[in-house]
Amino acid sequence: MSTAQETAAYATEEAPRLGWAEHAPDVYKAMIRLDSVAKRGLDPKLYELVKIRASQLNRCAFCLDMHTKDALAAGESVERVVQLSAWQESRHFYTEKELAALELTEAVTVLTEGFVPDEVYARAAGHFEEAELAQLVAAITVINAWNRFGVTFRMTPGHYQPGQHK
Repeated sequence: MSTAQETAAYATEEAPRLGWAEHAPDVYKAMIRLDSVAKRGLDPKLYELVKIRASQLNRCAFCLDMHTKDALAAGESVERVVQLSAWQESRHFYTEKELAALELTEAVTVLTEGFVPDEVYARAAGHFEEAELAQLVAAITVINAWNRFGVTFRMTPGHYQPGQHK
């Protein structure tokens, strides 16, 4: 006898609106290059946490699929990835440096007030050397750009394999 979950049909997978990388290959290649230089000098796990958090805020399912898988492949724990959407209530899962990076990620991603608050910036600056802070802001900026492509063209999640686009 099968359970209701086993017999339930999943929703139909929708195709992306447009294969944008095929139609704007120079932009795609430039994004890949920008992404590769933005992560230089950053801890790979921190880098993936930042990408996941920005993607959660931007509701980019494709990027969530990709960066969750890449974080796990880089040795990140399932528990920390799961708690990331509620990091403010789960602070004890993260270092102070990671918390500062997550807070900065939210401030740069959302920009609801039109700026990054001084106290958020100062907290991040207290945990990162200037060059590393510049790289962190670059990484946050790049994932936000990727999210815009993913959300706009409704890129389909679920098919990414860890490291596929590295």
